[in-house]
Amino acid sequence: MTALPPRSPARRAMAASALAAGSLLVLAGCATASDADSGDAASDAAVEVAGIEISVDEAAAELLPADIADAGSVKVATDAPYAPFEMFEEEGSDELTGVDVDLGHAIGAKLGIDFEFEQQAFDGIIPALQAGNFDVTITAMTSSVERMEVLTFVDYSASGTGILTTVGNPEGIESYLDLCGTSVAVQAATSQVDLVNDVWQGECEAEGLDPIKLSEFPSDADAQLAITSGKAVASLLTKPSAGYVAKTTNDGETFEVVEDPEAPNGYDATLNGIGVLKENEEFATAIQAALQSLIDDGTYEAILDQYGVTGIGIDEATINGAAEAK
Repeated sequence: MTALPPRSPARRAMAASALAAGSLLVLAGCATASDADSGDAASDAAVEVAGIEISVDEAAAELLPADIADAGSVKVATDAPYAPFEMFEEEGSDELTGVDVDLGHAIGAKLGIDFEFEQQAFDGIIPALQAGNFDVTITAMTSSVERMEVLTFVDYSASGTGILTTVGNPEGIESYLDLCGTSVAVQAATSQVDLVNDVWQGECEAEGLDPIKLSEFPSDADAQLAITSGKAVASLLTKPSAGYVAKTTNDGETFEVVEDPEAPNGYDATLNGIGVLKENEEFATAIQAALQSLIDDGTYEAILDQYGVTGIGIDEATINGAAEAK
């Protein structure tokens, strides 16, 4: 398992500054009224996340449990790399970036606290929350009903399977049915393989069309190479990953994602959620309010757009929406 990354130098510097300021305050005996006013102004100052200035949403911040508000920070478990949700800024770096990381910091900015991301293997995240090692997880985790036995989820995206093809979409693919009778690439042992074999092939047959000629490859990169080499007209992968590949490969000049209005979040889409332990529902409510504030003011969409994944966006920050959909 990857070791937990150390706190960033910037955070250490801020902590040292805070301690120094606290020492000076004790020596002075008390702060003046003007000092207090300047402190309040500093706490209300905008925080920059992903190039976007974000100010505290007082209504959301008031919903925070007192212990979290007093602490001023929470530990966030995430499992990187899983582009574009969470990944390292560069090879060999411990610094994290991605959709989840930026959204987490943005939610923290709305609440006036710091979301401190740390690496944790995916299968150990829920046990680590139960052990008190983390306060929250943001890691592209599906908001499954089974996980709701332990966690409360604030739903923040919905994603399913996407279709990646070459720029210009020369085959004129508009939906998955247009893949019937064509050669399609996919990474082996993924849910996309099951979706094609268990669902789409039957629908091709029902429409009187030839079956999809599915070729499985060791990795998504190999499947994408099949497109550029002419061996496949498209590849299948999660829609956020498809959007990220299209946006970042050759400055967006190689691939594009098929946008089917009938499946804006991808095919067979499921909700992803920010998870906290069930007993911490008060914290979940505060996160929900902060996320909704980001949705309402456009920051949420702007962050998704930076990673080419606006298609996974949702209009409302719900709590345990997957359970309600059952």
